[in-house]
Amino acid sequence: MKYKKLRENRFNRWFIIHLRYLLGAAFIPSGYTKLIGNRFTQISTDHPIGYFFEGLYQSGFYYNFIGFAQLLAGFLIMTQRLATLGNLIYFSLIVNICIITISLSFKGTWLITSLMLFSSTVLLIWDSQKLKPIFSSHSTRSSRAYTEPSVCWQLTGMVYFLLFISFSVFNFGAGSSGFVVGLIFITFSLSNTFRYLNHRKNKNADDSKAFPQ
Repeated sequence: MKYKKLRENRFNRWFIIHLRYLLGAAFIPSGYTKLIGNRFTQISTDHPIGYFFEGLYQSGFYYNFIGFAQLLAGFLIMTQRLATLGNLIYFSLIVNICIITISLSFKGTWLITSLMLFSSTVLLIWDSQKLKPIFSSHSTRSSRAYTEPSVCWQLTGMVYFLLFISFSVFNFGAGSSGFVVGLIFITFSLSNTFRYLNHRKNKNADDSKAFPQ
């Protein structure tokens, strides 16, 4: 019952949608760097962290595959529609990354990756009704009982993905970077304004039906 109330709360749904955007965007820079075969860090191999990443870099196609997996997870989670699948991939990746940062004593980084792991876990709990059939022999239709992100949020996710990946693909100067940041802010403002107005419109329509003139 508490889970149902959490799922039906409008603010919670809004928060989950934007948490997906944030987590997806976090994987884009590092994923793209690995995919195109660039080194992730310039730390000397005399340091355990530099030694580890140099070994990972020298692993060949595996290094590129990790980058591809990060971009795929980021893309899927930002689509909203395929977010559950994306988060399953995301979770498997961030668990490994988090353990690595703790094991190698990354200063401060372990805290960020731990928060990312926690956030991914929150998303798994949010979509637990979709995962229940995996662990149960009984079929369930409970996943259909909750509202899914609208087309507006799905399109917004695609715009975010294109804008964030542009930071990695192109070498923007300070002015161009500011322009892209402005586009991200505009996208955020327009998508939220549109959804708010649409909610008000639907609410007024429901009120009219309930209390006809």
